Amino acid sequence: MTVRFNHHGAEAPLLSAKRRMSTSNALKIVIPGGTGQLGHYLSRTFRTHGHEVVILSRHCRTDPEAAQWDGRTVGPWAEQIDGSDVVINLAGRSVNCRYTDANLHAMMASRVDSTRAVGLAIERATRPPKVWLQMSTATIYAHRYDAANDEITGVIGGDEPGVPAYWSFSIDIAKAWELAQYEANAPQTRRVALRTAMVMGVFPGGVFDVLVGLTRQYLGGSIAGGRQFVSWIHQHDFVRAVEFLIRRDDFQGPVNLAAPNPITQREFMATLRRALRKRVGLPATKWMVEIGAVLMKTDTELILKSRRVTPKRLLDAGFSFEFATWESAAADLVNADRSSNETV
Repeated sequence: MTVRFNHHGAEAPLLSAKRRMSTSNALKIVIPGGTGQLGHYLSRTFRTHGHEVVILSRHCRTDPEAAQWDGRTVGPWAEQIDGSDVVINLAGRSVNCRYTDANLHAMMASRVDSTRAVGLAIERATRPPKVWLQMSTATIYAHRYDAANDEITGVIGGDEPGVPAYWSFSIDIAKAWELAQYEANAPQTRRVALRTAMVMGVFPGGVFDVLVGLTRQYLGGSIAGGRQFVSWIHQHDFVRAVEFLIRRDDFQGPVNLAAPNPITQREFMATLRRALRKRVGLPATKWMVEIGAVLMKTDTELILKSRRVTPKRLLDAGFSFEFATWESAAADLVNADRSSNETV
């Protein structure tokens, strides 16, 4: 089944290209769920550029400019959204876990509830934000090898033959996540769903950190043959793409945040081994991966699903990736990781 691109919120009027997001160059940017890896990259960059950043956090206030919220109900934190310029909702339980019924439902609730809460805060705001960027996932697309999934011709997953039935729940989560943003009553706010691939960056416990650790232990080989595609984006291009989407008043609906050259898992790990100067990477069969996933308290879907995603809308709009190939990205990240370890 081929799904044609549907601009979420297409019936809402587009903002004028001449309309400014703020009376000055400095913006107020609110980031629900911004205490993790992606929030770290964004808040650091925005603050360096002179913008005001407010993080909404469920737990302890690890950021001096953070505000408490529960991710479910509208509370005093909504005052931060009223009068802000940009909202970037990153909230959602980590997918790096065993896909038990309890964890899958927790992932669904954390994403949908937080998105609805943000939507209600925007609806009730006297001065709603000009743009709402909502985290989504490239996992929404079908497991496939034959062609890449872009926003226009991409195939939405959920009914692919030959894959575990529970994989469809990840698709259901992604659909419900985007639907919660689409259904929000926010006619004055431009809405963009960020269908994001794995963000590769230097961050303790992040996916790149895990892959580097495995590779250094000679476990960075092909998995189950390595034919499945890996989509990714360098941390720097992720931040640049978000900044681009904030500036471009003509963008709304789903946008793929992924580098334009996805490659097979076999090629992906071979490239990382070269960057790390590790010649040996032991391969793993499917059953070995299943045992390893249990030990690491994660799920094989994250490794075995073929995610072949390309960023057509960004490319068509003239966005230029600084790290368009995994070879260039891996080399840069390995150097950055080495430098950060040397300074510790």
